[in-house]
Amino acid sequence: MFGRHYGDYFSQVLVAPTSTVHNMDASIILLTFFGLATIWLLYVSRTSLRILGSHGFYRFFAWEAILALVLVNIRVWFIDPLAPLQIVSWIMLLGSILVLVLGVRELRLKGKSGSQRLDDTLMEFEKTSSLVTSGVYRFVRHPLYASLFYLAWGAFLKDISWYTTGLVGFASFALVATANADEKECIRYFGAAYEEYMKRTKMFVPFLF
Repeated sequence: MFGRHYGDYFSQVLVAPTSTVHNMDASIILLTFFGLATIWLLYVSRTSLRILGSHGFYRFFAWEAILALVLVNIRVWFIDPLAPLQIVSWIMLLGSILVLVLGVRELRLKGKSGSQRLDDTLMEFEKTSSLVTSGVYRFVRHPLYASLFYLAWGAFLKDISWYTTGLVGFASFALVATANADEKECIRYFGAAYEEYMKRTKMFVPFLF
């Protein structure tokens, strides 16, 4: 059933005499993009990758799996957009954007980022000296990782196969590992206040998970 999307795509593309060349060109472009994006992610994560167990270490692998997932399914992204799974996919993708925007906004307003939090594995916006529990943080502890979680599953639902199942499973595992590591770091910095906060919130999905 899910392979039908690929069938629709190739039935439109492969009729052209030069379709093999076009497909090779598209694959080269996607591989080049993946390579360049990986180089950038390696640069961004360069400090965290040297510290096994840091949240940034696991986050790098989550980013890589999600990037691969998006690129693998990109050719069927807009095929049959009103199919049930496509509708669920779009809801998750829009939710990903919404949660990201709300999470970043709340961090900027309430997080009090600054140099007082000395941790080289943290990006500048992550160096919050005030525990944020308002806005979207009232419902999930990790809205930015939740955004990646929704993005992964939204991209996965575009076309389900054994390899996209493996990618979304790995991405989910890496994101949970990222969140767990982040929580240990937050407990070290914020102490009992963060432990109390954990008791009344969920990790990624409000009221569920």
